[in-house]
Amino acid sequence: MLYKRLLATLIATLLLAPALPAFAQKGKGRKGGPAPVTQRGGGRTLPPINISEFKLANGLRVILHEDHSTPIVAVNVWYHVGSKNEVPGRTGFAHLFEHMMFQGSKNYNNDYFKPLQEAGANLNGSTNPDRTNYWEVLPANFLELGVFMEADRMGGLLEAMTEEKLANQRDVVKNEKRQRIDNQPYGMVFGKIAEAMYPPDHPYHWLVIGSLEDLSAASMDDVKDFFRRYYVPNNASLTIAGDFNPAEARRLVEKHFGPIPRGGEITRPNPPQPKLAKETRIDLDDRVQLPRVYMVWHSVPAYSKDDATLDTLALILGGGKSSRLFKSLVYDKQIAQQVSVSNGTSEIAGTFTIVATGKPGTTTAQLEEAINAELAKVKATPPTAAEVERAYNSREASFVYGLQTVGGFGGKDDQLNSYATFLNKPVYFEQDLARYRAVRAADVHRAATSYLTDKRLIVTVVPRASGATSAAGPAPQSPREGIAPAPAQTAGQQQAGAANAASQTPRSGTASGTGAATDTPAGAQAQSKT
Repeated sequence: MLYKRLLATLIATLLLAPALPAFAQKGKGRKGGPAPVTQRGGGRTLPPINISEFKLANGLRVILHEDHSTPIVAVNVWYHVGSKNEVPGRTGFAHLFEHMMFQGSKNYNNDYFKPLQEAGANLNGSTNPDRTNYWEVLPANFLELGVFMEADRMGGLLEAMTEEKLANQRDVVKNEKRQRIDNQPYGMVFGKIAEAMYPPDHPYHWLVIGSLEDLSAASMDDVKDFFRRYYVPNNASLTIAGDFNPAEARRLVEKHFGPIPRGGEITRPNPPQPKLAKETRIDLDDRVQLPRVYMVWHSVPAYSKDDATLDTLALILGGGKSSRLFKSLVYDKQIAQQVSVSNGTSEIAGTFTIVATGKPGTTTAQLEEAINAELAKVKATPPTAAEVERAYNSREASFVYGLQTVGGFGGKDDQLNSYATFLNKPVYFEQDLARYRAVRAADVHRAATSYLTDKRLIVTVVPRASGATSAAGPAPQSPREGIAPAPAQTAGQQQAGAANAASQTPRSGTASGTGAATDTPAGAQAQSKT
């Protein structure tokens, strides 16, 4: 038996051996960055994503993508509204409606989950500063159920809304804030960063969850006015992906979404790019066991110049255990347990963030000094070609992972809607990846010196002197436990087993030395920027 196993192993090795040089040669000849846009032989990097597209008379954009590999179909709706469409004194409405959209509508005034889950569907929704999305992944023969349910809550939510439902979901949101922010180790930091990085009238000044005082003070008329303005066909994109007949899908969309009236024209906020005049510091204590340092700089909006370059810089500094900061702080100096770096770009602005969680006994001053030393190095000398290539390979792999599923967070339907919403180009996969192929070591060096300046925000969090426990329970035992959840909120049921790419924000690239600290729901592929 042992002989047979060894023989089988030898045969498999010999069969695979001729292919190994091809993998090894992929990056040969690169100088300072990745190879040209196309692969050797002129082929595409990513498989083609074919779509058909049409628009209803009421302005609803509809994208159809056929994938008959499995008998499932995904229905995905994006509304181009998030917390940035709110105004001071009226915050939290977008996230509140994410919850309200699961409470029943005109023709199905009951629990939204019940009929879909009985049909075997997975479903969820999420809100971030720039958009709100909802999706279902169903057996292919239940396509009309998914289309009907989404259309009914777009066109008939207000007719089923009551003061009782509104009060109930207000309480749910309040409890969510207590659980995810107020009583979460390091949870206060997100709000402090937003307030410090953006002026009070900037739409990124407040968190997605908003102010509980604003929600409590809002009348039913205030809430309904927000819905009527933004949850309309001409502010939405519907993608259907999977195993379906395009003609039948179009008939169903016209049948259920066609009668919904068009909304008014929407004015989108476009404030000046925020700036910091000098280094700003915030020192906090919290119910934690480990010190933590945040360094935050203004970067660029999503898909703009230097976006891909800053993503590459983030991976070089904090993308895995071979990254510079992880190697220096965790391996060499042994002063940190975790390091993460992210270029978190959104629709109208972005921030570049470094987070380091110290080991017991480490001070925030030690963490700062070590981070500053590595920043000085990357600004003094361009990264190596190998570092740039490794960052690109990670990005390319993430793009491929995101194409493995038709639906759910980061699935093909979600990415098509993302590109359609923010770029008006649903099929932007190959062009998006090409931006990363074009990044060179000199570009990364320039970005480091241009953006990672002394005009930054530094937030330090140290264990509270009164002790590491409170009525909320014990402090976390590991940095992974202590990572506060992202500002983006989710409701509903997480899709199980999906190869999710991060599309909770238009572009949220996070690189972490431990693979944690993303801005997306659990299971998301943090590298994908779609």
